[in-house]
Amino acid sequence: MEDSKYIGPHVSIAGGIENAPLNARKVSATGFGMFTKNQRQWVAKDFTEQSIQNFKKNMKECSFTADAVLPHDSYLINLGHPETEKLEKSRIAFQDEIRRVEQLGLKYLNFHPGSHLRSIAPSDCLDRIAQSLNQAIDQSESAVLLIENTAGQGSNMGSRFEEIARIIEGIKDQTRIAVCLDTCHLFAAGYDLRTPESMDNVWTDFNRIIGFNFLRGMHLNDAKATLGSHLDRHHSLGKGNIGWEAFEMIAADPRFNGIPLVLETIDEALWPQEINTLLEYR
Repeated sequence: MEDSKYIGPHVSIAGGIENAPLNARKVSATGFGMFTKNQRQWVAKDFTEQSIQNFKKNMKECSFTADAVLPHDSYLINLGHPETEKLEKSRIAFQDEIRRVEQLGLKYLNFHPGSHLRSIAPSDCLDRIAQSLNQAIDQSESAVLLIENTAGQGSNMGSRFEEIARIIEGIKDQTRIAVCLDTCHLFAAGYDLRTPESMDNVWTDFNRIIGFNFLRGMHLNDAKATLGSHLDRHHSLGKGNIGWEAFEMIAADPRFNGIPLVLETIDEALWPQEINTLLEYR
C-alpha cells in the first residue's frame, strides 16, 4: 500500500530462504531486506520447488507483500569491471540473482553499481554498467533493478547523484531501473542529512538530478564515519554522526511510503526498538 511504511532489517536466510519472512516477523518488521544466497559466493544451488513454495507461504502468513522486500545481490559482482572475462562472470552471476528473485515472486533486486579499479575511465565504467543492465533486462522478465548509492570508497562508482543519473540515462527500458538510497553512504559521500534544512537540500538535489519517481528503496543506517569521509561504516540509528532526527524525518515523510526501508544497522538487539520508534513517526 502506498501509504504504508515498510520498515525492517536485513534478515538472515540461514536454514533456507523460506526462513527470511519468519525472521522478519520475529522483530515486528513491516518489511525486510535479504540475500537470496551466500553473498560472498559466485554460485549457489538452485532453489528447490519446495523452498520456493514455502517462502511464498511464509510471506503470505506473515503478511508481507513483494513491495515490502528488498533483496540484495552478491558483493562479488562488478557490472563495470574493466576486464572482459571478469565482466562476463559478473554479468552471468547477476542474471542468476535476477532469476532467483523472480522465482520467489519478488519485485526488486538491489545492487552496487560497480568499480573501474583504476583501469578504465570512470565514464567508461558507467557505460559498462549501463550495458550490463540492458543485457540483464533483456534476458529477464520483470524484476526492477535498484542502483544503490555508494560511499565513494576506492574506485567504486555511484557515490554522486550525477553518476547514478548517467547510468539511468543509458538504460533502454527505464521501467526496470530504479534507485536505493543508503543514508550512511549518502553521508559518507558528503550529503548532509543532519538538519531539516540540509536534508531538504539533499532531497531537492536528488529530485532534480535523478527524480523521486526512481526511488524504490532505502537503507536506513547511521554512520560511524564523518561527513564526506568516503568510509562505509554503518552504525545503529541515533548512535552515529547522522543522528536520530534524520531518521525521524524520513519516517514521517510520505515520499518514503510504500517502499522498503531496510535497517543494516550493527546491533540486532536494537532492531525491534529501531523499527517501533520509526513506525511511531509515520
